[in-house]
Amino acid sequence: MAKYEYVDSQKNLPGNTNPVVKMCRWLGVSTSGFYHWLTRPQSATAARREALTVRVRHFFDASDGTYGYRRVHADLADEGTECSPELVRQIMRDQGLVACQPRPFRVTTDADAEAAAGMPDLVERDFTADRPGVKFVGDITYIHTWQGFVYLATVIDCYSKKVVGWQIADHMRAELVEDALRHAAATVVIEPNAIFHSDRGSVYTSGDYRALIGRLGMRSSMGRTGVCWDNSAAESFFSSLKSERVHRTVYATKAQARRDLISYIEGFYNSRRRHSSLGYQFPNDVHYAYQQPATAA
Repeated sequence: MAKYEYVDSQKNLPGNTNPVVKMCRWLGVSTSGFYHWLTRPQSATAARREALTVRVRHFFDASDGTYGYRRVHADLADEGTECSPELVRQIMRDQGLVACQPRPFRVTTDADAEAAAGMPDLVERDFTADRPGVKFVGDITYIHTWQGFVYLATVIDCYSKKVVGWQIADHMRAELVEDALRHAAATVVIEPNAIFHSDRGSVYTSGDYRALIGRLGMRSSMGRTGVCWDNSAAESFFSSLKSERVHRTVYATKAQARRDLISYIEGFYNSRRRHSSLGYQFPNDVHYAYQQPATAA
């Protein structure tokens, strides 16, 4: 059957000069057998695979080409479609559905070793939390536009991986990260003594920023200089953002970049992007699933 399927897929391709009889001979099957196979009703297995292929392509397209087979399989399971991850991977391979790939990480901020001297690492690469509002990570990245760079600062809750605070500006001064943290404080509950973890960039070691951390009742934590793993949770978000959106888009204006970044964060990442460390759930669902019973109580 697989050989007949191959002949059927090739016989009408543009530029194919090999007749059916020659392809059948090469594959060691009879021409009459091929035409008999064409007249048979579609098997239940073939019909199910065809229907599954439609759903796989739907969820791949809905992710804007960012989902691999595991996330597509999670979408299928969520809608009640039963199949194995391996079958999804085979279908995606057959259909040429390849998720976009991240590029290498590059350091964005300049370290201020003197100002950060003695600052502890309270996280030690443990980016998990048992509830929202107790551990956050933050970082900055830049996005190129035809009008120059814009800079994005984020605050991510380690419990749900939700981007709870962000700010976009055309500068990388301390106000950028201050506004991102204020945004987080306005949208989620920050518990007393919550940890905010970052790299040792000068914006995070500035006096104004450390004063804001104190006013919010938080504790500062910083990874080692030049060690990307020490803030990998924050950098993982930027890797997803760049590979899934920024590197596939040309921004003519800073305003266009701003709109698209907000759309990615609030319209896709927080609400519709399945996170592997959350068991392929959505950050918003995990975040609010914890808060709803607490609010009711």
